[in-house]
Amino acid sequence: MMCVLTGIERWAVKNLYLPFCAAALLICGGNAVNAEESLSLKSPDGRFEVRIQLGEDLSYSVLWSGQTVVSPSCVGMELADGTVLGKTPELAARTTSSMHETIKAPLYRFSEFNTAYQELDLRMKDNYGVIFRAYNEGVAYRLYTQFDSNIEVKNERAEFNFPEDWTAWIAYSTNQKDPFATSFENLYATVPLSKVNRKTLAFTPTTLDLGGGRKLTLAESDLESYPGMFLKATEGRGFTGVFAPVPVKLEADPSARQEKVKEYGNVIARTQGKRTFPWRVILMTESDKELPVSKLLYALASPSRIADTSWIHAGKSAWDWWSEWGVYNVDFKVGANTQTYKYYIDFAAKYGLEYMTLDASWYHLQNGDMMKTTEWVDMPAVAAYAKERGVGLVLWTAFAVLDRQLEEACKYYSSLGIKGFKVDFLERDDQLAVEQAYRIAETAARYHLILDYHGFYKPTGLNRTWPNVVNFEGVYGLENAKWMDSDVDMPKYDVTMPFMRMMAGPVDYTPGAMRNAIRSNFKSIYKEPMSQGTRCHQLAEYIVFDAPFAMLCDTPVLYEQEPEYTRFLASIPVEPDETQILSAELGKYIVTARRKGDVWFVGGLTGWNVKQVDIPFSFLKKGQVYQAVLYKDGVNSERRGADYTVDRFMVNSADTRSVRMSSGGGFALRLTPVDCNE
Repeated sequence: MMCVLTGIERWAVKNLYLPFCAAALLICGGNAVNAEESLSLKSPDGRFEVRIQLGEDLSYSVLWSGQTVVSPSCVGMELADGTVLGKTPELAARTTSSMHETIKAPLYRFSEFNTAYQELDLRMKDNYGVIFRAYNEGVAYRLYTQFDSNIEVKNERAEFNFPEDWTAWIAYSTNQKDPFATSFENLYATVPLSKVNRKTLAFTPTTLDLGGGRKLTLAESDLESYPGMFLKATEGRGFTGVFAPVPVKLEADPSARQEKVKEYGNVIARTQGKRTFPWRVILMTESDKELPVSKLLYALASPSRIADTSWIHAGKSAWDWWSEWGVYNVDFKVGANTQTYKYYIDFAAKYGLEYMTLDASWYHLQNGDMMKTTEWVDMPAVAAYAKERGVGLVLWTAFAVLDRQLEEACKYYSSLGIKGFKVDFLERDDQLAVEQAYRIAETAARYHLILDYHGFYKPTGLNRTWPNVVNFEGVYGLENAKWMDSDVDMPKYDVTMPFMRMMAGPVDYTPGAMRNAIRSNFKSIYKEPMSQGTRCHQLAEYIVFDAPFAMLCDTPVLYEQEPEYTRFLASIPVEPDETQILSAELGKYIVTARRKGDVWFVGGLTGWNVKQVDIPFSFLKKGQVYQAVLYKDGVNSERRGADYTVDRFMVNSADTRSVRMSSGGGFALRLTPVDCNE
């Protein structure tokens, strides 16, 4: 059989990290498996079924209400010593179990939730096994090994084959030269499986539209001491997993001392012989409303390793970077200096913001030494001032810089009263990068420091295992408005991302722009940036987007010009007790309701399409009257994006309200029980 390689495949083979040609030969399907034994596992509600075949290869297929949605797909692993797991598997033992769990979920979209699954553990004779689980939200599997000594993994065989040419919502790596070196930020392409770009790699979550409202999403969870999974389109209708090799040479970039891979090895992981590997997850949803509130990836992650999480606090933060320290009409020189930081701290204290984030430039980036501030910053004085004003400080740094000074930096800055770090520029998910993320999380937790992982791969459950990691980037956030082309459709991304990327975990999107442009007026201006869409679109993002650590990206000067608006923004909770999606359509619009205590917030977003939505208040407590405050697009918002109006009215659970969202628009609504109203 001839194996024709694309450009990226030739590059991969040359660099000895992925046997593409072998992978093409090993794709399961047709008569590739003569099953000697077939096993089955169903979800608690009976909708989903996993069928496992033990024949020439270990393979599985997935049925949804009797219809095949994942065709036979192989599972396996190749070790550096030539051992191939999953080839001609011989079953040594099988164990079935059922589980019902109540999961406490600090800083998640629910404070706690219930889940249930059926599990099938297949232990093979050659020191390995595979665990399959079927939930009412989808199915998952993971490999495990039981070798006495350490192992080297040359490649993992993770296949996802499909019986039809369904439409895929997919985001590709932005680095064609080295697709593993990516910030995991890109817009989504919408193409049939047969048209997916086979010359580059995609990152998860990736969603397929099966028709009739049904969606199937590929993702992973519990990624630890192992590389993350990229997807490469196969010649048929499907994907195979691709994994970054272990770096053997790293170099520090001179601009901020972040590490970049200069050379890869020929294995993807060096690891313990007795361990479990990440979950490969297939989420299935009947309605678009289920996607943004899926709990499966969180449920599959390892439980919290922090016994007492009471010190971990969500909150909103004043932030200096997006507006380029955009303070004016003051009597001091503005910049990354003590006076400017105190100004931001005063603003945060005035509006009840829990944090102020000092972004890049408080230490000399090129030196890569975060233990020495610049000559313009008196950090002990700034920290003492913030403590006096009741504002927590979070310091920006690069992953490699913090990791080199980890114990020293955590000990010193926690002693000053610093509350955490915003850590940037990892932009990889090879094994060493993943281990670094866990190492920093564990050390920071010992010193009661929270972490905002910016420049980071998509979340895979780390926020359950180490809940002091309160937010993640891996999202095409508002910072891109500082430099992106004017033809980029960000409002469409805003009503696509919550259905896909947000399934994996919270997003460090950094909303809050006070300069708001209609479609024809947008320009990227680095030092005075603007957003696409309306002011209410920006406001609603604080409700629609999961973000336990949420930035107010713009300059305090502009927020101060609209104090009522700013107080409303500051009142939006970022750690809800409950989240519901009231109505939604992937890529078109979304309406989200979140409850904190007895108070509800409802936010709506639309793309450039005008959208009228009806809000039924049936989620409210029956017999209770609520005071409603509604921020909505103004009648002139399609000429000036900053135009909005404020309505106040009373509602109860029997009422319905119609709201119009302008092109690129949105709305934000607060519902307070009248007996709790100020």
